[in-house]
Amino acid sequence: MNRILFTHSYFLRFDPKQWAVGQPYAPLGTLYAASVMRENGYDVSVYDTMFSETPQEIIPVLENYKPDFFVIYDDGFNYLTKMCLTNMREAAFRMIKLAKQRGCTVIVSSSDSTDRFEEYLNQGADFVLIGEAEMSLLELVNALKNGQNDLFSIQGIALKHSAAPGALAPAVTKTARRSVIRDLDSIPFPAWDLVNMEPYRKMWMKHKGFFSMNMGTTRGCPFKCNWCAKPIYGNRYNSRSPENVVRELKMLKEKFHFDHIWFCDDIFGLKPGWVHAFADLAEREKLKLRFKIQARADLLLQEESIKDLARAGCENVWMGAESGSQRVLDAMDKGTTVSQIYQATRLLKEHGIHPSFFIQFGYLGETKDDIRKTIRMINELLPHEIGISVSYPLPGTLFYERVKADLKEKTNWTDSDELALMFRNTYQPAFYKQLHGYVHKTYRTHIAWENIKGIAKRPFAITNTSLKKALSFMYYAPAAIVARQKLSRLEKNSLA
Repeated sequence: MNRILFTHSYFLRFDPKQWAVGQPYAPLGTLYAASVMRENGYDVSVYDTMFSETPQEIIPVLENYKPDFFVIYDDGFNYLTKMCLTNMREAAFRMIKLAKQRGCTVIVSSSDSTDRFEEYLNQGADFVLIGEAEMSLLELVNALKNGQNDLFSIQGIALKHSAAPGALAPAVTKTARRSVIRDLDSIPFPAWDLVNMEPYRKMWMKHKGFFSMNMGTTRGCPFKCNWCAKPIYGNRYNSRSPENVVRELKMLKEKFHFDHIWFCDDIFGLKPGWVHAFADLAEREKLKLRFKIQARADLLLQEESIKDLARAGCENVWMGAESGSQRVLDAMDKGTTVSQIYQATRLLKEHGIHPSFFIQFGYLGETKDDIRKTIRMINELLPHEIGISVSYPLPGTLFYERVKADLKEKTNWTDSDELALMFRNTYQPAFYKQLHGYVHKTYRTHIAWENIKGIAKRPFAITNTSLKKALSFMYYAPAAIVARQKLSRLEKNSLA
């Protein structure tokens, strides 16, 4: 029992919005787990479902490779997998059945299976790994390989076992949660050689004109926003050393010739002095980088830290702005202020770094005035990009507990573009869907207007990009007016 076939349940084609965007990242969590098992002597292969059309495509791989263990190990670093989209859940269920039909021991690790372990076990999985799973997977597979029958001492797993006499079905047990790995440098680099990066490169070049790869430098987030689920890494925050990160970057640059890196940490560079040391090391190693990160407004207020980010090659910071209303931020337990969003945005722009905003509408009790404040903040600060969602209740969060009574028919989106509000709020779900479109149009209108003013002030400095953005005013301005009229009608219907 030495052969392990890894896969994951994110099918890009099943998420039409993301397929159209065309910016896929390899399943980093899957590749970490494969690397750990290979380092411990197992014969490991990876089937990457990213570009597959159906779960059935796993059949010839199973029949040719004949694995003893089939492991669906989702990428916990990617926010799309944390959303637990039902399209992906159904694909996972189908692959579980296909592997069981071929005699595999099936093991699953994902945000969704951590929250719904009984459902995955009932679909045929033999084991579900709970939380950060590399060490749980290693202990479990070692025990099964060695014929160990008592598995209840292995931390971080859920399994079925013989029921008590008279019970109608086998019982399900979840063992004690495993502590997270503190020394991240002890984990081998992801098994990048087991995935074909050319389809990723091809899609990136087609849609963006450059090739981006993903990397994690930390695990976990110590902050306690009450809507943010952390089923894999929890609230503990652990960091790789700058030296370890730079070694992997140099390897990836030599092997894959990337143009850009997405550091997919929930919070990049939180450890004091880390970004400064990283920038120094990148300069010393002559490592020319372009990268984007995720951060919080309150962590972007020190000018020296911003200088270090710019020096290291940071181009874009995705900030969890969420709302322009302090009342909503406080209700979320966000721990940041609207003033900090303004300060951080201006500081980033001063140092040549693009600020981008994650925005969330529809939080419990949000009013028309709260929405107006958020739109005003976006149009005053004009971030480089905006990502708009509606509040999405995930198990394990205080927010979920507050709204779960409303989640009778629907608890997850089918894909990332659904944007359905699944609980009762100030307005009906259709209002928030229309709000998404309106905010984007008015934001683009303001960007176009800024470019028109820039051309008027400096006509000899005009570029194709600035001209194109200025001319877009003719589309976005009337489109925003129409969208606003539709929004007003939906608002009246919601309050009727």
